[in-house]
Amino acid sequence: MQALAENPPVLIRDGGVIADGYHTELDELRNIQTGSGQFLIELEKQEREATGISNLKVEFNRVHGFYIEVSSSQADKVPAHYIRRQTMKNAERYITEELKAFEEKALSAKDKALNLEKVIYENLMAWLGQFTPFLQRCARELSELDAMAALAIVAFEANWVRPQMVPHALLNIQQGRHPVLEVQVEQFTPNDCALHPGKHMALITGPNMGGKSTYMRQTALIALLAHMGSFVPATNAQIGLLDRIFTRIGASDDLAGGRSTFMVEMTEAATIVRQATPQSLVIMDEIGRGTSTFDGLSLAWEIAKRLANTNKCLTLFATHYFEITALGHELDSVFNVHLSATEHQGKLVFLHRIEAGPASQSYGLQVAKLAGLPALVVKNAQKRLDQLEADKRAMNAQVDLFDMPTQEAAEQPASAQHVNLILEKLNEIDPDELSPREALQLIFQLKGLQT
Repeated sequence: MQALAENPPVLIRDGGVIADGYHTELDELRNIQTGSGQFLIELEKQEREATGISNLKVEFNRVHGFYIEVSSSQADKVPAHYIRRQTMKNAERYITEELKAFEEKALSAKDKALNLEKVIYENLMAWLGQFTPFLQRCARELSELDAMAALAIVAFEANWVRPQMVPHALLNIQQGRHPVLEVQVEQFTPNDCALHPGKHMALITGPNMGGKSTYMRQTALIALLAHMGSFVPATNAQIGLLDRIFTRIGASDDLAGGRSTFMVEMTEAATIVRQATPQSLVIMDEIGRGTSTFDGLSLAWEIAKRLANTNKCLTLFATHYFEITALGHELDSVFNVHLSATEHQGKLVFLHRIEAGPASQSYGLQVAKLAGLPALVVKNAQKRLDQLEADKRAMNAQVDLFDMPTQEAAEQPASAQHVNLILEKLNEIDPDELSPREALQLIFQLKGLQT
């Protein structure tokens, strides 16, 4: 539209909304604002020639406005139409009708321009009002065309494929990719994802930085793109019609509202377990991290079990609680996958590949080392980890993150089971309350437990 500037400001009060050349009076007011300096130069030259006063000056200050200054020695050459404005020590200041008219225009030009621009804009809006329904329809259709054209260009350039939409709950994605990350990294590793009513929950384990969050988010984005009518970043995809996509990802708080990070996490988890249906896709990333290990593990276990047994939604459930992977053996609808990683020449290498089964270890200390944690801190942390794991195994306390499953623990050598029984017995007694005779009897009892 010729009336509006190409890049107008957000607010009309800032000016510059109406394009130059659209309104003659507005252009003149703008020229006065920007052309005062040139006008004064030309007027000064004109008056010097007309009066013969070589040192005549045309100037401006904020107190007296525009004026013509003539030195006292040249006062006899001042024309009769000059009006004295101010007497100085060695000079006289004058004004003319022409300069006075320009002064009035210049000092009020900005306000007049803004007011005139507002009137022009309001008249323009009033005229456009009769076309509002038509313009709104055009805007909607153009926005849809713009979105579809953008998706089509991306699909062509990034080699996306058309997904097959099916009426029942299903995600069968082959060589899926993250639509944003794949163009930002040098080499992106694609992965498959298969969820259906018979196997609708994938428990995902693996190291930090291994790609768990990327894998889950790309799956959700592929499902979302398919429901938008877009092609998707994969080699093949079957997508079931979903009613919602629920996500519990990242750490955030609402301190102003009195909610901690853990409270926000639990609130979001509560919404998911109450509202998710078999037609929903649920993304759960590291639930239960904001509290003690036992509390977090227990909550994560029961939330996963509820989603699998009651909600029966398509679920990607990432966790560092390795104990939860036992659900893959207990429930037919649950299966384990992990993001692979390996150590090469003392360095951790992320393969970013989804493989069947639970992860073998967490690589937490290696990731801390990669993050730049001082070597001494990592070394001491390794010692502390070894000590904690030894203590836990000895005291038969919390199972280690990647310790043997319950079935394998039951198959420990008989000697190890005897040690556990002896330790349990020792934990039950108070040495300060034992008499010498009772202590001797206890020793014989413990010795008998070895046989």
